[in-house]
Amino acid sequence: MSSQNSNTNVIPEAKNALNNMKTEIASELGLANYNTMDKGNLTARQNGYVGGYMTKKLVEMAEPQLAGK
Repeated sequence: MSSQNSNTNVIPEAKNALNNMKTEIASELGLANYNTMDKGNLTARQNGYVGGYMTKKLVEMAEPQLAGK
């Protein structure tokens, strides 16, 4: 059975911005060199924090737009 990534970017141009955001958040959380490190050596909690904070920041950015402000 082969695994296929079903995640597709709605706006492919946003990929670099999201990667930069991920690196910035990881750095804020004390995970220096996040782009080059082996994510398999991180705990699930560490990886989860990065994704969780990314989601939190993206929601904070979207809320004013959804509210029409």
